[in-house]
Amino acid sequence: MNKVAYLGPNGTFSEEAALKFFEGTDTEWVMLSSIPDVLEAVSRDEVDKCMVPIENSIAGNIHMTIDGLLLYNLRIEADVVFKVSLHLIGNPGSSMSDIHTVRSIMPAINQCRRFIKEHALKLEYADSTAHAALSVKESGDAGTAAIGSASVAEKYGLQILESGVQDHSANHTRFIVVSKKPNEDTGQKKTMMLITPSEEYPGVLSSILNVFSALAINLSWIESRPTGRKLGEYRFLIETEAGGNEQRMDKAIKIIETFGHDVHVLGSYATTIL
Repeated sequence: MNKVAYLGPNGTFSEEAALKFFEGTDTEWVMLSSIPDVLEAVSRDEVDKCMVPIENSIAGNIHMTIDGLLLYNLRIEADVVFKVSLHLIGNPGSSMSDIHTVRSIMPAINQCRRFIKEHALKLEYADSTAHAALSVKESGDAGTAAIGSASVAEKYGLQILESGVQDHSANHTRFIVVSKKPNEDTGQKKTMMLITPSEEYPGVLSSILNVFSALAINLSWIESRPTGRKLGEYRFLIETEAGGNEQRMDKAIKIIETFGHDVHVLGSYATTIL
């Protein structure tokens, strides 16, 4: 049996994605109150794995997940794409004309900026969409609404005031399944690595990317994060469309290391679309 953590409470998109991805497996679930807490639970061996969001098609990358991966030296073993539909939900009897404040987790708010601006709503942040919905219910305030899923509205006895409030209808969140061990699955299709340049110089990133181009390895994701040593120094998270067990990936890593750069593989995995 695997012990798996995700962002709670009941009704989050993380819960929906986790239950669907692990459906049919022998799993013990652990809900935690923030993404950093979820990742830390894996690092402390309190759980075997976790599922956390890392990217949204509207709001972009979720840096607290990326930074937690690096802080705790964790491994990615699966990549999961989950369709998200966001709704404005409030207490029974309230209407859109009553609402002056909206509450949710930052990535969800970022996915609904156009709607929020159009209605001149005040923002309040919560640790999850479900926490936001629960706090709206507990407050009984007709003027405060949450942004969340239809299922969380039903779970907490709230009503949907406006449906589909995200900026674009094609809204997908990418989740990753994380553990402390490398993925030994032979069905690897992608590899995520952290590359820390040996020194900063003009064209350093270009020289790294040229290695992948020369070996016909497509890149699906690039993210820069500060090294923490000096302002203006960065390391690069690079996702390739090649498994870690492929010869061309092994060759790319060896060449980049020959340049003096540090390469740390964060995982090799395949993508599941739910």
